[in-house]
Amino acid sequence: MSIIRPRLNDFHNILITQEEVDFAIPFIDEDIPLYVDPFLLWKSPSMQDNSLHLLITNSFNHLGFLLSKGKEKEAIELLIRASECDEVGLGDSKSKSGKRIGEKLASEILKQFDSIPQIKNSGFTHFEEIQLLVENFSKDRVSDIACNFMQSFLIDFTIEQSEKHHIPIERVKLENVYNPKEFKFAYEETYLPINPETKEPILFVPKRWLRHIPWLNTDDYFNNYFLKNVKKEGEETPNRVKLLNFNRHNYDLVKAYTAIKEKSAENLKNDPLFNQIPITSAKRKMSTISKLPTGKIDNADRKFEDNVCQLLASLLYPHLDFAAEQSRTDSGVLIRDLIFYNNSSTDFLKEIYDAYGSKQIVFELKNVREVTRDHIFQLNRYLNDHFGKFGIIVTRNTPSKQIIKNTIDLWSGQRRCILIIDDSDLKQMTQIFESKQRNPIEVIKKKYIEFVRACPS
Repeated sequence: MSIIRPRLNDFHNILITQEEVDFAIPFIDEDIPLYVDPFLLWKSPSMQDNSLHLLITNSFNHLGFLLSKGKEKEAIELLIRASECDEVGLGDSKSKSGKRIGEKLASEILKQFDSIPQIKNSGFTHFEEIQLLVENFSKDRVSDIACNFMQSFLIDFTIEQSEKHHIPIERVKLENVYNPKEFKFAYEETYLPINPETKEPILFVPKRWLRHIPWLNTDDYFNNYFLKNVKKEGEETPNRVKLLNFNRHNYDLVKAYTAIKEKSAENLKNDPLFNQIPITSAKRKMSTISKLPTGKIDNADRKFEDNVCQLLASLLYPHLDFAAEQSRTDSGVLIRDLIFYNNSSTDFLKEIYDAYGSKQIVFELKNVREVTRDHIFQLNRYLNDHFGKFGIIVTRNTPSKQIIKNTIDLWSGQRRCILIIDDSDLKQMTQIFESKQRNPIEVIKKKYIEFVRACPS
């Protein structure tokens, strides 16, 4: 696709925002940088989520049962198959394809069922504790194992959401669907969305289960529990390998940590795919922008770009989902852009989509004293390549009448629309963001209406 960082809905021209759907919208060529945290299912008020957590836990503990019956090879094979779930597209991979664990690590994980008496007798309540016991078992494995054990639910959820939002589905063959009644993985044919580039099936994951870091994790255990409650003054601070070894021999301490995390679970929330900055931060960034000189003195251009990027991404959410920031060159000049998905979430944005073919909207950042014709032509040339015929220049001062005339002439000759917003517009958007009476994007809409009125009929 020609657009930047395309998502599945962009490929199919389905106009939905991340805010309005219950699942994390998949990217076509990269993973979503979040993970399923089973603790969110355990804490959830939903009986369905609680049942799925029990399913995940029982399925993982079944590996220990197999081990106790002398079926280590079967247990290893099951664990390896459970360790990677490419269909959900979660994590930090840029290739949309992960790698399963090896036999050595699988064997080390299973050993905990035999070597730790409490686990041998009762199994895990939260299998994420494995992170505190075994090296090279991290949040991506927690997430993938959870997804694989409840893949049957995710299939139904994906079909339901696809029908609700008119996302095309095709007949696919899945190789790794877990049957909790038989405790086995099997092949299954069904209908799911597919990745248009890899042709692989896609599973949607509920947003309410996603976090950047699991509620149970090694860093939190070490910094907020071990150092404060376990390590005695004067004792050597263990490295990671020694810490994991200590935990295996003192599993009661791990259980105590888990109990604390259970009691404090009222503080546990999912991580949204995008976080707006607080109002105080928005005001601070606007203040910083206002005080910056134009040009490049003391990296003023970079400071302007960084602050505008963070500010606009929050001011325009949820009507515009932030896609990416990127740099490009035009005749040797480095230009910084902000790219937003345009999902026609307002009448104004729908008009931009329909009239100018803008599936994405580019904001070009210019920390200059005065916008020139060259700046307008730079953005205009860029609009030919990837985007529709609509773009916005973000600059410091109100453009001259001649520059406004240049933009109107561009519209008259090529039916292209380039708006220019300045510090005063950003300040007004920030004030609206603070008051919550209207939406900041209405400032851009007002600019657009003024532009259209000035154009010849």
